[in-house]
Amino acid sequence: MENGLHKKYGLVTAICMVVGIVIGSGVFFKAQTILQKTEGNMALGIVAWLIGGAIMLCCISAFAIMATKYEKVSGIVDYAEATVGSRYGYVVGWFMALIYYPSLVSVLAWLSARYTLVFLTTAFPGITLAIPAAEGGCVVGPECMALSVFMLCAAYAVNALSPKLAGHFQVGTTFIKMIPLLLLAVVGTVVGIFGESGTLVENISSTGFSETPDGNLLFGAVVATAFAYEGWIIATSINAELKNSKKNLPIALVTGGIIIVAIYLFYFIGVAGGADVETLMNEGATAAFINIFGGTFGNILNLFVAISCMGTLNGLMLACTRGLYAVAARGEGPKPEMFRQIDKVTNMPNNAAIFGLLLAAFWFFFFYGSNLAPFPWFGVFGFDSSELAIITAYALYIPIFINFMRKADDLSVGKRYVVPALGLVGSVFMVFAAIYAHGIQPYQAAAAEGRFACPVLFYLIIFAVVVVMGLMLNKKKK
Repeated sequence: MENGLHKKYGLVTAICMVVGIVIGSGVFFKAQTILQKTEGNMALGIVAWLIGGAIMLCCISAFAIMATKYEKVSGIVDYAEATVGSRYGYVVGWFMALIYYPSLVSVLAWLSARYTLVFLTTAFPGITLAIPAAEGGCVVGPECMALSVFMLCAAYAVNALSPKLAGHFQVGTTFIKMIPLLLLAVVGTVVGIFGESGTLVENISSTGFSETPDGNLLFGAVVATAFAYEGWIIATSINAELKNSKKNLPIALVTGGIIIVAIYLFYFIGVAGGADVETLMNEGATAAFINIFGGTFGNILNLFVAISCMGTLNGLMLACTRGLYAVAARGEGPKPEMFRQIDKVTNMPNNAAIFGLLLAAFWFFFFYGSNLAPFPWFGVFGFDSSELAIITAYALYIPIFINFMRKADDLSVGKRYVVPALGLVGSVFMVFAAIYAHGIQPYQAAAAEGRFACPVLFYLIIFAVVVVMGLMLNKKKK
């Protein structure tokens, strides 16, 4: 199929796009989670960020090679189809449309609401919540849930009614999100080293609250980093619009990936310089912001974080509203003629977009019931949708890497075997870490209490049901 897109992006623009796509809410959200997973072991948390970043760089390098080989295609669905086959490509596209994008959108809506409420309740102490902010009202309160739903609808409205406005908003938030990251990275590190408290050295040298810290804690922490590093696969889609893509795309992806890892690492170190480990585990990076910059300025940075989350939500909603369209455009899935229709006024696939919004609302309901509600709504079928969907993507990369090594006989040994093999190893590690953190570890803890729990197992059951349903509903003409 002939590519009608113009080669309009240079190398610098491409690097900025990679950085802007990946850096979002995850680094703010998961920094606290990683400390909790490592039981306060800051040094182990730094190792987790490095491992997660290394895996991202290995995978991103492998897909960069694929993007240059398959110049007329772009995106994970196309790579899956080119390397494994059309049926596998459909499964990947169906998964992205029904689980991956809408589940991540739901989490981003909640994060946007959460940090907005943190800003508002700090800036205006007179605001009262049904659950006081000090008791977690900004995280699990009804106001947070209502605002999350509003964020979902607002992101959809912006993308559906004014795609141009959505694009401008995306660019603006990309610059805004860098402000709190760089400020806390630099100032937090300086204060943590040279300040009177010497918090940074103390936090990093501490082994946390675990009596016997070991590698087992690392698995859960590495899986948590996956959320922060996710989004890089979307960056390969700029291939068709990049000048001298065979040369510039691998450079942009790898350089952008290195920049991302460096920013995340220094941000995490800066957070360690702003408050003690126990405070960070309970209150997150907000405490570090306020301790370093004071209440007023620190809270302004919280606003920047909220805007950053909104920007990431906007970008993911763009993908979510087009998820089923991407499947239908290939003549696949249920009623492809309906879901590939484009509105002549808005240039939006309205039917697919509305379906994507409904899926995001469903996954938000599921996320709350599984992770935020006072008691689990879904019993054994509850799981962390902010992590397992991403890990599934890594699992889906494995056949792609294997088959690419089999088929790419026109490439050098390094490009055909070494780089994809590193991506394969990284993906396998992510899957193993997730099985341990969300399967073996919960099972062992539950078994000690005389009950049964294995979130990853029941997630796989849901995943299998979704895939089988997708195959049964596939109306592609033979």
